[in-house]
Amino acid sequence: MATLQEPSIGLDAATGGTITGWDHVEQSLRDIFFTQFGTRIMREWYGSFVPNLLGQNITPKDVTPFFVAVTSAIEQWEPRYRVTRIEIVKVTREGRLHFFLDGEYRPRAVFGDLTAVGARRVDAYANPDGILIERRQSA
Repeated sequence: MATLQEPSIGLDAATGGTITGWDHVEQSLRDIFFTQFGTRIMREWYGSFVPNLLGQNITPKDVTPFFVAVTSAIEQWEPRYRVTRIEIVKVTREGRLHFFLDGEYRPRAVFGDLTAVGARRVDAYANPDGILIERRQSA
């Protein structure tokens, strides 16, 4: 039986080296969340509405549009991760939001194979400057 080769390989934005697997997905999520629609030439629809929402005062009614922006961007641009649950940890009126995204890691989804190989939790902190993503192995 053949072993599964790593289907995700790319350029590490921080070091210029090679990045693979889940690390590549996390980097992709950061890039999607930081890219505002219309800012990429020839890829004007790449990105998300997340940059438009950062830095605004967050109230309970404002959390839903934020999560819609996050999950729709993931659904559109990152098939290797499927969100199954969102958990709010903390919301402040100063525009800070701490949340978990629980989901499935599907490393071969770009090839049409939607088989999940494990659960992944994204620990994210949104503030006026952007979104920080920290590593969590599973939900």
